Amino acid sequence: MADAPRPDGKGAAAARIAQQHTWVDLQVQQAIERGDFDDLPGAGKPIQLDDTHDPNWWVKKLIERENVAIVPVSVALRREDAELDERLDRHHTEADVRRELKYFNERVVAARYRLPEGPPLITMPRDVDATVAAWAERRAARLAEQRERAAELRAERESQRRRRRWFRRTA
Repeated sequence: MADAPRPDGKGAAAARIAQQHTWVDLQVQQAIERGDFDDLPGAGKPIQLDDTHDPNWWVKKLIERENVAIVPVSVALRREDAELDERLDRHHTEADVRRELKYFNERVVAARYRLPEGPPLITMPRDVDATVAAWAERRAARLAEQRERAAELRAERESQRRRRRWFRRTA
C-alpha cells in the first residue's frame, strides 16, 4: 500500500487556510440564516469613519456609549472623601467601617507618592478613630430615631385598635 505524497509545509498551510475560509464563510452564512445578526445595535446605521486614524477610537466610543467619566485621581479622591461619611453610614459594624477607612487612606497615601496628574491632591488621609467615633454617633442617633418612630407607630396602631374595639361594642 503506497502512502499518498505529503504536501510540503507551505502547500499544507495554504490548503488549511483555504478550508478555514470556507468554514468561516459557512459559519457566517448559517448565523445569517438563523437571524443571529438581526437587531444588533447600530444595524442599518452608517459606520462613522473619521479622516484620521485614532488607535484609541474604541476606548473613546466606549466612554461615550457607557457615559464613563474619567477624572484625575485627585478629583476622584476629593469626591470620594466628600461622600465617605454617607458610604460609611451604610455599614453595620465597626470592622467594616475601619476596613473602608483603611482602604481609602491607602489610596490617598499612594496617590500622594505618584506623579500628579491633573489638579493637586489636597485630600488628606482620615483619622480612623475620629471617623469611627463620628460614625458611631451618627449610627446611635439613627437607631434612636428609628426606635422613636417605631414607638410612635405602635402607639398609633394601639389607639386605632382601641377605637375599633369601642366601635364594635356599640354596633
